[in-house]
Amino acid sequence: MTPMTTTRPEPTMPHRRAELLPGIVELMEHHRRHCPEYARILAATGHGPGRHYAALSDVPWLPVRLFKNHVLRSVAADAVSSVLTSSGTTGTPSRIHLDAPAARAHQRALLNTLRPVLGARRLPMLVVDSAAQARRGATRSARAAGVLGLMNAGRDHTFVLDGDDRLDVTALRGFLSRHGGEPFLVFGFTYLVWTRLIQPAQEAGLDLSGGILLHSGGWKRLAGQAVDAAAFREAAARAGLSRSHDFYGMVEQIGVVHVEGDEPGLLSPPEGAEVIIRDPVTWEEARPGETGLIQVLSTLPRSYPGHSLLTEDLGVAHRVDSRTRFTVLGRLPRAEARGCSDAGVAS
Repeated sequence: MTPMTTTRPEPTMPHRRAELLPGIVELMEHHRRHCPEYARILAATGHGPGRHYAALSDVPWLPVRLFKNHVLRSVAADAVSSVLTSSGTTGTPSRIHLDAPAARAHQRALLNTLRPVLGARRLPMLVVDSAAQARRGATRSARAAGVLGLMNAGRDHTFVLDGDDRLDVTALRGFLSRHGGEPFLVFGFTYLVWTRLIQPAQEAGLDLSGGILLHSGGWKRLAGQAVDAAAFREAAARAGLSRSHDFYGMVEQIGVVHVEGDEPGLLSPPEGAEVIIRDPVTWEEARPGETGLIQVLSTLPRSYPGHSLLTEDLGVAHRVDSRTRFTVLGRLPRAEARGCSDAGVAS
């Protein structure tokens, strides 16, 4: 599974990583005690109890694909309150098990990450999705989980897509008549926002000024239309959405979102999280500017061993100091597409 790593001194390890290291190691030991399957993986890869880790980059990771074929949880089965499924467009989805305390912790972390973008008060919320997504049960897709999770950041929720994912212009006009002219939140998956909101709103002459847009996923579909992060932002601004933020996250680390700042396409990990870009041949950390696989680390996951995961996404780190800045380039070739499978959207 995880290649055996060697501990090595890292005297220039950024202060942020030095602060995260004890928490990540504590989580590794927690999951070793409470998840027998994870303990066997650690033993098989040379990461026995009591091993010293001098650097965050030495901590072992799990490939995200393990959650597709194995039940990995660190809580009793009867304590699980919800099971989230990933959004791969083909094959078996990942299944992530949360108990009630974990679900609350993940929700708090998400809202705390978004507070600097949205402000302290809950804003009226325009959801670029259908109401059917909010009616899913405890076992729900990443698309549904994203909608439900972000709904807690807003109020007066208005869904502007019908059951066939077409724009409901009447619902949109009604929302704008109530809240146009004041700040409001817009949330949707990137491809849906582009095809179902930004372009149709411009064609209908609707002004979305005042909206703060949060979006994620769907870039693979937009690449075929020559739409990159800068072009997306420019079009969103023409529709009135001058405040637009992409974010990167996954169901395997639910509640952890890496948000785009002022520079298009440049993402930052939230508090308690870090990103490492790994060379896919040597597995060593890639230098800033070099392409590699994205490893995500977080002190949040306690109900399942999701604290250190190697994704199938390619990225580039641009800066590694007080906070890593990175760009997501897309999926590893031949890796399963991820995004909003129930909308035909792949990121």
